Amino acid sequence: RTGNAVTIRELCEEVGVDATRYFFVQRALDTHLDFDLHLAKKQSNENPVYYAQYAHARICSILRQAPDYPKCENYDRLTDEKELQLMKYINEFPNIVADAAKTRQPHKMCNYIQKLAAYFHSFYNACKVIDPNAVELSAQRLALMKAAKITLKNALYLIGVEAIEKM
Repeated sequence: RTGNAVTIRELCEEVGVDATRYFFVQRALDTHLDFDLHLAKKQSNENPVYYAQYAHARICSILRQAPDYPKCENYDRLTDEKELQLMKYINEFPNIVADAAKTRQPHKMCNYIQKLAAYFHSFYNACKVIDPNAVELSAQRLALMKAAKITLKNALYLIGVEAIEKM
């Protein structure tokens, strides 16, 4: 509004490449974009890039804490509502990718990423993932975490944003 121009290079230096990419991709091409510099710099759940990258980093942290759990043969103990919501949403990933590509609307990937991160955080707050007294359930929940990690990493990759493993 003041008439000052800011180059993409300056914007990337100010808020980072990941935030710049995410904020530009998250809006449909036919909508107005207000780039909020303060929000893009924030390290809180209000910042959509931080929220998604934090979800990935948290999953990586959980998986690092439990390297010795057995592989699962079935997933019959995943019956909690939060587990089911997360599984169902992970399953939607190929459809979202196909739709975003077919309609040439990459902002749909950002919508998916935000919702996947929200489902993960909701699951994590409701369910104890690592429980030495319930090894089989823990192994199945860890497998669900691996699936969420892979999906979130792939979704972030599609929009050119790094999936951070430690924050």
